[in-house]
Amino acid sequence: MRPSNLTLSALMLLLFISLDSIPTVLADALKLQITSPAISDGGRIPTQFTCDGENKSPPLTWTGVPSNAKSLALLVEDPDAPSGTFVHWVVYDISPSSTGIKPSNVEGTEGLNSAGKAAYMGPCPPRGNPHHYHFRLYALDSNLTLDGVPNARAVHAATEGHIIESADLVGIFGR
Repeated sequence: MRPSNLTLSALMLLLFISLDSIPTVLADALKLQITSPAISDGGRIPTQFTCDGENKSPPLTWTGVPSNAKSLALLVEDPDAPSGTFVHWVVYDISPSSTGIKPSNVEGTEGLNSAGKAAYMGPCPPRGNPHHYHFRLYALDSNLTLDGVPNARAVHAATEGHIIESADLVGIFGR
């Protein structure tokens, strides 16, 4: 059975459209992304990763780290906190070959959270509206040379001019 000209034209059009979309698909696949098997983007953070549970860090994975990245930095922040953005976790100088963080297993150097501790501090909002927790990963063109145990402000300042790309995962938690 020989295809009709219409069928052949339709097949050629589909092939053209498919070939035309390859760069977009490849670009998305190569883009820095952060995900978690425990938290969907915009989804609820399970209690075990909060102060109401085990208060351990959630598992995080990332892909698409740019080949020219020298290090990664991760900051977890709650912009909905009553007194302004509350920093729950600061991790920097993560190896660019890292593909994620397992619960309570840090690869990199921890900085100070808003409670003054170099550790993960799970969501613990006051009763009321749920808060949004931004797990933001930065691919950097250098390692960060920081004195002592820096806070998020120092890490943010040190990343200025060195961010190649960033990715964001947002989890929600309320009580």
